[in-house]
Order: sequence, then structure tokens, then C-alpha cells
Amino acid sequence: MSCSRIVVLFVCQLTLAFLVQKAFGVSNCSSSETFAANDPYGANLMELFSNLSTQTPPTLFGQASVGQPPDQVYGLALCAAYMSSSNCQTCVEQAANESQNSCPNKKSAIVWSNWYGDCILKYSDVDFFGQVDTQNKIVYQNPNTAGNPVAFAIQTSGLLLQLSNQSSAIPALYAAGELQVYGLQKVYGLAQCTRDLAGSDCEMCLDNLIDTVIPTCCAGTEGGRVLSGSCFLQFETFPFFQAN
Repeated sequence: MSCSRIVVLFVCQLTLAFLVQKAFGVSNCSSSETFAANDPYGANLMELFSNLSTQTPPTLFGQASVGQPPDQVYGLALCAAYMSSSNCQTCVEQAANESQNSCPNKKSAIVWSNWYGDCILKYSDVDFFGQVDTQNKIVYQNPNTAGNPVAFAIQTSGLLLQLSNQSSAIPALYAAGELQVYGLQKVYGLAQCTRDLAGSDCEMCLDNLIDTVIPTCCAGTEGGRVLSGSCFLQFETFPFFQAN
């Protein structure tokens, strides 16, 4: 069973945010700025959603801006590297719908959706491309504790740090792998960043989650997922991705 079906949800450090959780998504309405129903910003936002729903699936990442100031909107979408193109498109479209249901007429929002896998949709009236966002994040924790939780936590951290370094070195900003220390359960991991980041910023984003979030939410558990506004991590004791 996928960890996403048995998770305990935690919300971490959502500053200046109004958080709404639905059955398959979490929305952070991160701006107090709003737009009127007939404003050009609204039409630009709908065009952005359309662009991202077609641009993202082929490579699992999309980035676009629509319009001109003061009605320009910036946005990106990222799907987990194990997702198919069709599932990615569904996830992005559902995230766009969720943003409109949970954050109507808000100029900025982040949606983490888990339709057939994890995806992130983020948009704003401020150009955020290339900026690391670890302030906005959510955590899904597997409630099961590993057989040797202290040793397993060390093993997990070692794998995730290795994947963080590997993902920062390739254009896709993604790495997955597995690790087993004698006597412990095998752990599978994934590290991935939005591709507007530089490689060094990707590693900084992932390392921040590994150093500050994983130890407090998921140390010694059999699985967990941490999604920020710029990167995400996942580890499990079962193979949740297809090996390259």
C-alpha cells in the first residue's frame, strides 16, 4: 500500500498563510492580495493553468509567466519523477482546480496535490523563479516505526544526503536510489527540485529538509514525504519508483 493512503499529515511553518486541506490536496493561500473577478489577472491566471497543464507532463516540470505588469502572473508545476505523463497532467489540473476552490481570487498560492502521485503547483504576482522556498512545506509521515529506529534513521539520512548531492549535479534535478546496511531494512529514497533552481540551490533546499524537517517528523519511521515550495523528498521501505 502506498504511504500516501496511510499518512499522518503535518503542516510546518506556513507563514502568512491560510491553509485548507482537502481529500487529495493541501492549499497554502500565501497572499493576502486579491483580484476582482473581472480583472485581467484572473484571465492571465487561467491561461497560466492551461499552459502548465500542457507544458508540465512531457518532462514533469513546467514554468511560465503570462501577461504584463501589474497583471502578470508567474507559475510553475512539478510532478514526482515516478509519475506518468497522463497522471502528471491529471495532478496538475486537479491542483489548479483546488487552488480556485480553496484560494479564490488570491494572487498567490501553493498547492500540493497527490492525485496518482505528488505534484506541486505554485503561482504568484511576484517573480519567484530561482528562489529557494523551504518556509512553505508539508510532511506526510508513515506511522510505522522501523525495527531499529536509531540506526534506520542514520541510514535514511545518509541515503537522502547522497541523493541530494546527486540530484543537484544533473539538469533534471532528480535522483532516486536505495541503501541497505547489514541487519537493517532496505530504504528507498527520492530527491527532486523544481527546475527553476540552480544545482547548488537545489542541494541547499534538499539539505535543509533533511537537516531540519526529517529528524523532527520522520526519524526512525518506515517512510515519509516532505514537500516544500521548491523541492521534495521521499523515503520508504518498499520500492515506490521504477529503477533506471
